[in-house]
Amino acid sequence: MPSSQDVNVLITGAGRGIGKRLAIGFSHAKARVGLLGRSQGELDVTKLEIEDSGGTALRLRADVRNYDQISAAIEKMTGHWGPVHTLIANAGIQGPIGQFVENRPAAWAEVFETNVIGVMNSCRAVLPKMVARRSGKIIVVVGQGAASPRPRFAAYAASKSALVRFVECVADEVRDDNVQINCMFPGETYTSMTDEILHAGERAGVEELEAAEHVQSTGGTLSDRQIKLALFLSSEVSNHLTGKLIYVQDDWKKFEHDSARPDAYTLRRHLK
Repeated sequence: MPSSQDVNVLITGAGRGIGKRLAIGFSHAKARVGLLGRSQGELDVTKLEIEDSGGTALRLRADVRNYDQISAAIEKMTGHWGPVHTLIANAGIQGPIGQFVENRPAAWAEVFETNVIGVMNSCRAVLPKMVARRSGKIIVVVGQGAASPRPRFAAYAASKSALVRFVECVADEVRDDNVQINCMFPGETYTSMTDEILHAGERAGVEELEAAEHVQSTGGTLSDRQIKLALFLSSEVSNHLTGKLIYVQDDWKKFEHDSARPDAYTLRRHLK
């Protein structure tokens, strides 16, 4: 596994699920990891696991929907270790499951406030100093529905598609400042969202329910594959890649030496 020694990584939604997986993975790669989330208990457990294995972590309790809280957390992390070298914007919620016409409008708003505004807040808080240093990495974790329709999960899918286009836009804005921002799809993984689908039953649809049952029984995508892709996107080896949507199952290793075409691996997922 590549080393991230002397690198400061901020991960939102780091208390559980994929965020926790990535936090532990980066700590094993010798990075100093800022754990940001709303649940103090979950952050405490993640921090303890990292430190018990010899890693370094800092608990940062904040809500990504609140820009002031995010900014304060970043100032705290900067005061401890110095600048944020890599941001992994992972915090998100699944929101309403079922037919769109049966969803409550308030539930759609909550999804966008967390999944889209939360990522925008996080990026806005770290970008000025990255641009000033002419160095920085941002990885935005997206989910199923980012590049293709996902019936019965309309709000979630729409929020993730919005993030991909947001990343493409900002990537062009900061390209000449040597800051790279990409989207990462980590594959299907057993998390609390899996449990939400299983609990929803037929409201989720047959295909989604069967997929969730499969993930529950197998665990889904191996954490090692997710961590390796995130480490690659956070390293200097990927400096030539920005504004891309890369799936964990893609043949992403080919990008270690060659850049993708400008229109490849974008929201429309041109792969050739």
